[in-house]
Amino acid sequence: MARLADYFIVVGYDHEKPGSGEGLGKIIQRFPQKDWDDTPFPQGIELFCQPGGWQLSRERKQPTFFVVVLTDIDSDRHYCSCLTFYEAEINLQGTKKEEIEGEAKVSGLIQPAEVFAPKSLVLVSRLYYPEIFRACLGLIYTVYVDSLNVSLESLIANLCACLVPAAGGSQKLFSLGAGDRQLIQTPLHDSLPITGTSVALLFQQLALNGCWATEGETIQLYRKLILTYKIKRNWISQ
Repeated sequence: MARLADYFIVVGYDHEKPGSGEGLGKIIQRFPQKDWDDTPFPQGIELFCQPGGWQLSRERKQPTFFVVVLTDIDSDRHYCSCLTFYEAEINLQGTKKEEIEGEAKVSGLIQPAEVFAPKSLVLVSRLYYPEIFRACLGLIYTVYVDSLNVSLESLIANLCACLVPAAGGSQKLFSLGAGDRQLIQTPLHDSLPITGTSVALLFQQLALNGCWATEGETIQLYRKLILTYKIKRNWISQ
């Protein structure tokens, strides 16, 4: 059994450490607080969850989701699923120079909802289930933004405590505790990826004739490779 999520991290805009030309991010919360013995906490996660840099915005942008793949010193992959959204910020520190989308502005008191700062929900896992991670982060985001009567701590605890088979082809049904149902289909072998509907969509787009043509071209290419190998081996032996 493997942990579905190794770490859950909340990264926000750092108003106390303005950078040169753009802002910086900082870790606001992380779960669990201590590192796992078999999985160290990814350093510099605040840099990877905002590839375009930490910048304030004059408008509330739509939430975005993407996955970053980090490789540790042992060549093990760690998948960082990031959901970024924008929150209204209030500056009560008097006149201060802020970077707003690359534009320097000297301002005093900024009125509510005039400036929006990015915040990222990050889920770190050694397993690759992007759609499951998108659904989990989306649920946590919805509960947080809509102030639903569900404990965020319980959602995150259920997420970090969930164990799934690393391989075997079995299915795992679990819930974060907000009336949701998440279904995970494990691969038959840990080295074989789960394609989902991608392969089916590919054959659907190719249609029947296209599938036969693709298979025929693959067989022909394979025959050419074998023939080339035999010719090269005979030429070396002579």
